[in-house]
Amino acid sequence: MATATVELPLEIYKGPVDPDWCPGCGDFGVLRALELAAQKLRLPTKDLFVVSGIGCSSNLPGFFHGYGVHSLHGRAVALASGAKLANHSLHVVITGGDGDGYGIGLNHFIHAMRRNLDLTYIVMNNQIYGLTTGQASPTTEKGHKTKSTPRGNVEMPVNPIALALVSGATYVARGLAGENKHLADLIAGGIRHHGFALIDVFSPCVTYNKINTHQWFRQRCYKLETEPGYNPADLEVALRKSFEWGVRIPIGVFYRSEQLTYEDTEPALKNGPLVRQPLAMARELFEELMEEFY
Repeated sequence: MATATVELPLEIYKGPVDPDWCPGCGDFGVLRALELAAQKLRLPTKDLFVVSGIGCSSNLPGFFHGYGVHSLHGRAVALASGAKLANHSLHVVITGGDGDGYGIGLNHFIHAMRRNLDLTYIVMNNQIYGLTTGQASPTTEKGHKTKSTPRGNVEMPVNPIALALVSGATYVARGLAGENKHLADLIAGGIRHHGFALIDVFSPCVTYNKINTHQWFRQRCYKLETEPGYNPADLEVALRKSFEWGVRIPIGVFYRSEQLTYEDTEPALKNGPLVRQPLAMARELFEELMEEFY
């Protein structure tokens, strides 16, 4: 007998609170794209867990209907890692900004990638600190004058795509908040992917970043899938593309590779999610552990 496919309405992913971002903020587009991605994958809200850190974009779990945690600054990846290991049947999605993820949270970001944890990380990259009113962030371009760099930023910006590629992420993509359907497909691909997925999203801050605007990106961004012969399985080509910036900026899937995840190799998870395993310890194991203390 054929199994009927249930089409879930988009409205079920709408949270109980309306977004309060500045009018025109790119984060609205990211939220919509996440909703579209969840609908595309027909994911029940009970199977989705959204974790964030601190920042304008990190308010997103409150605007999305699913399990959610608004955690500490820079600690979203750590919290999400624990949740995934406790219940690896959940689809765990992390949402945050460039300051939260590529600044204070960078250490967790790198180690989650090298472990290839099965997580999907959506970073709303506006190249500025929006919540704290306009300081330079880890991705602010050199020379950009901000509240904290009035004479121009002198620091080299983090390249999140290149960093993800060399750190072991197995799905690396970049989207544009204004390209809703394209971004939704990238997010859906990241959630579907078995392994660590980064979706770096250009999400313009209309209040504090007057350089990297929606129009600025529209004039420069092109889709990798339109490049003749581009192969997202080629790591070296993806790495070269990650440094393309200026007149032409690529968006789309840079790299995708199927590899074993940390969860695949962890013996404690071979019998299913920890939350569904009995708490009782086998007598043999108990005696073996106690023997070590004698």
